[in-house]
Amino acid sequence: MTLQVQVKLFLHLRKNRNQTVEVTDGSTARDLVRLLGIRLEAVGVLSINDRQATLDQQLKDGDIISIIPPIGGG
Repeated sequence: MTLQVQVKLFLHLRKNRNQTVEVTDGSTARDLVRLLGIRLEAVGVLSINDRQATLDQQLKDGDIISIIPPIGGG
């Protein structure tokens, strides 16, 4: 079974800023990040449905995932 999730990418990750992605049932946020071709180190803030999440959180149909890279400065 597949699930559809909405993905919002920010800053330099925003090549396809808003997109719908199909993942298999039981997929985690880590699986999604890999599917999108994003390096795990490039994930600074991850939220699911506007709540901070971890890469090990399991996805549900209709989730909205936001991925923001680390922000540095100096």
